[in-house]
Amino acid sequence: MDFSINDKIVKIMKIKDLPKHLRPREKMIEKGVENLKDVELLAIILRTGKKGKNVIELAGYILRKYPMKKLLDLDYETLLKIDGIDSGKACVLLSSFEIVKRSLKKLDNDLPVVDSPQDVVDQLTEFRNKKKEYFVALYLNARNQIIQKEIIAIGILNASMVHPREVFEPAIRLHASAIIVAHNHPSGDPKPSVPDIKITKQLKDSANILAIDFVDHIVLSKSGFVSMKSMGLL
Repeated sequence: MDFSINDKIVKIMKIKDLPKHLRPREKMIEKGVENLKDVELLAIILRTGKKGKNVIELAGYILRKYPMKKLLDLDYETLLKIDGIDSGKACVLLSSFEIVKRSLKKLDNDLPVVDSPQDVVDQLTEFRNKKKEYFVALYLNARNQIIQKEIIAIGILNASMVHPREVFEPAIRLHASAIIVAHNHPSGDPKPSVPDIKITKQLKDSANILAIDFVDHIVLSKSGFVSMKSMGLL
């Protein structure tokens, strides 16, 4: 929880007596829900506090006891043990948690799955006819779903342009389980070049160190594509 200098004011006043810019609902209407702190969002869901503790204090107490990741896993009985949470508040919280979980599951299910080189190429059709070389990385979760696609470099590719740091920084940030890289050959011939093979080996070695699965390196062009894994180059 990260109250501002208004923390002391909030603690000694009832919500209805606070200046409008400090009331969670009014702040949400004026500035947008994305500008509210976690404690303010939770306060809106709770609606009311308890005797001797306004709703922002109650929300702050809950978030100190249960960080956001743990909060979503609380059950009805555990919620009732929190001082200030009755059956009504527990039901509202559980309903809110379930909406979040279902929304995240739906978003997760909408992510494209890649199980073959053709699946990768289908996600990169816009690069097949490019007049410059584009080096692209696909970051996957544990279910082989693409969680992000990044253009790493544009131009004549070599080991200095495609540095492992640039390729794997997003993988670490996204907690990716696996990575697939790909690039196009404007010449029309998808056969891997010597620099392509060198880059692939360098990236494979880096992936092993980071314990990230380096699935494949696809070379595509307007005439077709090649999987370096299928060629035994990984």
